[in-house]
Amino acid sequence: MISALLADRLDFSALYLTGYGMVASHLGLPDAGLAGYRDFVERVARISAATRTPLIADADTGFGGLLNVQHTVRGYQRAGAQAIQLEDQEFPKKCGHTPGRRVIPREDMVKKIRVAVKARDSEDFLIIARTDARTALGLDEALRRGEAYAAAGADILFIEAPESEAEMARIGANFDVPLLANMVEGGKTPLLPRARLRELGYRLSIHPACGFLAAAAALAESYGTLAREGSTRESAAGFYPFEDFSRLLGFEAVWEFEKRYGD
Repeated sequence: MISALLADRLDFSALYLTGYGMVASHLGLPDAGLAGYRDFVERVARISAATRTPLIADADTGFGGLLNVQHTVRGYQRAGAQAIQLEDQEFPKKCGHTPGRRVIPREDMVKKIRVAVKARDSEDFLIIARTDARTALGLDEALRRGEAYAAAGADILFIEAPESEAEMARIGANFDVPLLANMVEGGKTPLLPRARLRELGYRLSIHPACGFLAAAAALAESYGTLAREGSTRESAAGFYPFEDFSRLLGFEAVWEFEKRYGD
């Protein structure tokens, strides 16, 4: 919630609930299919209720078969998401920038997308179809899957883990529907600025790891200094002002309430 509140203050078009980051933050576990529907939908509801910016929410594989996909789409809508991301990996899924990923047959994912489209209450709730076929089956198959998923009704395509600008350019030239680029520090895809992504044909970019990687670096530095020195006075980590942090969490409303109703 700290990262959601901070991001909500800035001029972003959308927030993105990353599965990798949610599982790491909530459970301290790897993004390997270990979290379920309830873990995710509770986080979607919590973030949606506390922020104003539209929320894109990762839903992994839909947490099962076609009936699970229907249930997930409806649950995410009720929880307040504006877009849901579904992927074509086998269960249990894995992070898109780690090895060992396998995908389900193309037609099985097409059925999931069709179910998702029919399950939503409004076309304003967007369906993002992700394929992880690039790593396991090659870019040609990833492009074929993107075409099939768009024909099935996906609003946005997410071709995961292209490994060069040339591959990204080929993806951009292949589709008319909006494309999503995944910018992961340390991942397989080159990190590109917004202007270059637009030139390559992308309409949306997500940056799912920048927050938790930066936070982890700051925590490692401040905790390490504390362990060595017994104090954080000499820590090189930057500290968010405590008073500003209290305001971020809404303490001003608490203080005002106490003034009005307190003894």
